[in-house]
Amino acid sequence: MKRRKGREYAFQFLFQFDFTGRAPDRRDLEQFWADKDEGPDLREFTEDIIRGTIGHLSEIDAAIQKAAEHWVIERMAAADRNILRVAAYELLYRKDIPSAVSINEAIEIAKRFSTGDSASFINGILDNISKGVKGKKVR
Repeated sequence: MKRRKGREYAFQFLFQFDFTGRAPDRRDLEQFWADKDEGPDLREFTEDIIRGTIGHLSEIDAAIQKAAEHWVIERMAAADRNILRVAAYELLYRKDIPSAVSINEAIEIAKRFSTGDSASFINGILDNISKGVKGKKVR
């Protein structure tokens, strides 16, 4: 299973959710998967990130806001904000994923889906979150 693909899917789904502002339901997920030929492991991994991020959105956004010195989360580019949310979910709630992996994956996704400056911006914020976590993952 390629977890980066799952993270990219989660980012894409959350990007869409960010614009609609409405909580997705089972039909939204079914529609999202309709044109993708992915196995159950990747789907499960992706949906865990989606549900976990949405379920902990206020805590995740607060962690991003605290780590993003001189930035307001609502004014960040939507792509950057949602890449950060995916990675912050992993940093805060997934103890089975090393912090370095979550940060590196977010940087690579930013290089593909955002601007040239986004990778270093995202790296700095996630590094601050990671330092704050220091092995105290919730889940």
